[in-house]
Amino acid sequence: MFDMPDGMFERLGIRAAFFVLAVRSRHRYLTPMKARSPKDQRILEIAEPIAETLDLEIVRVRVMGGKKTLVQIMAERHDGTMVVEDCARLSRALSDVFEETDPVSGEYDLEVSSPGIDRPLTALSHFQRWEGFEAKIELDRLVENRKRFRGMLAGIEDENVLMDLAGEEDTAVIPFDWIADAKLVMTDALVEASLKARGPIEGEDGQADE
Repeated sequence: MFDMPDGMFERLGIRAAFFVLAVRSRHRYLTPMKARSPKDQRILEIAEPIAETLDLEIVRVRVMGGKKTLVQIMAERHDGTMVVEDCARLSRALSDVFEETDPVSGEYDLEVSSPGIDRPLTALSHFQRWEGFEAKIELDRLVENRKRFRGMLAGIEDENVLMDLAGEEDTAVIPFDWIADAKLVMTDALVEASLKARGPIEGEDGQADE
């Protein structure tokens, strides 16, 4: 991390502020959005190739402790939809492999679900797919003395997410690698678009538990 002179961001504007930080950042690394912990990562590495054979994409993995460990996996089709039958197919396939590989010690519950309407955005393609909808983004570093931003997604540019922020004339260009967390904001427009994308449903959008 490096320091910028006081007032520099105000003179540059938000788009230029992101750009200046980006060109001076030398290191690229994986974002923690899909898998935050080593346990999450281990499950993700097993689950992704299995999901691919079913024409599904893993959106996020979380292994949560408690009296009984919960392995939560969000997945979707490549068009962004997901129904109960998809969850069940993936759950069965993962359960078979987990029994052989034993990636989680002790007893655990496996929960496979769709990302939901106000879904997390964990891949660059998600920001492109949901262009024109409102989202919240949290960065792993400070920009203009803040990490959290909210605005309308405006697509992607190379490895950057474009976002129109309230009160800013220029579109912010946010390096995807800087994003620690992101999700869509529940709005009437989002609900309408999500329902339209689902179309006639054979099985309600939901989850499958093991």
